[in-house]
Amino acid sequence: MDSLQSTALGGNGGSGGNGTLISQTNDMTASAAGVDDSMQKLNQVSNSIQKTLGLIHQLSLTVSTFNAAFQMPLLQRMYFILILFLNGLVVELDNMVKLAEKCNIQVPMEVVNLIDDGKNPDEFTKDVINSCIAKNQITKGKTDALKSLRKHLLEELEQNFPDEVETFRESRAAAAAELKRLTQAQSALPNGDVRVKSEH
Repeated sequence: MDSLQSTALGGNGGSGGNGTLISQTNDMTASAAGVDDSMQKLNQVSNSIQKTLGLIHQLSLTVSTFNAAFQMPLLQRMYFILILFLNGLVVELDNMVKLAEKCNIQVPMEVVNLIDDGKNPDEFTKDVINSCIAKNQITKGKTDALKSLRKHLLEELEQNFPDEVETFRESRAAAAAELKRLTQAQSALPNGDVRVKSEH
C-alpha cells in the first residue's frame, strides 16, 4: 500500500471506520478542483477573446480615422502602429487557439447557425425548452390515460372477481413492503449509519 492510499484510509492501514468517509471527501474535492480548473480555462479563453476584440476595435479606429492629406508626415509612424496592432492580434489569436484546445465545451451546430444568421442564441434555448414542455405534456397525458385505465380495470375486476382482486392487492402490498425493506437494508452501512447520496 503506498502512502497516498494509507492517507486516504485515515492512516490506519484501512482498518478504521472513517477510511471510506475520507476517501469520499477526497473524491468530492478532486471533482470540485476539476470544475474550478475547467472554469479557469474558460475564463482564460474569454479574456483572450476580449483582448482580441479590443485589438480589432483599436485597429478599426486607427484605419478608419486615417486621412492621407493631413497625416502624410505621420505615415511611417502609422505604419509602425498598424504592424504592432497586427502582431498583437496574431499573437492573441494564437493564444486563444491554444487555450481553446484545453477547453472541452460542446456547442450545438444549431446555435452556431443562429449566430451566423445574426439571431439571438437564446432563441435556440427557448425552442428546446418549449419542445421539452410539449413532449412532457404528451407523456403526462399518456401516463394519466394509463392510470385511468388501470383504475377502471381494477373497478371492473373488483365487481366481477372480488376475491382475486383482494388477493392481488395483498400480494402487491407485501411486495411493496419487501422492496422498501430491501432498499433500507441496502442503504444502511455496516456501522448502522444510513448512506446518503452526494449531490453533484
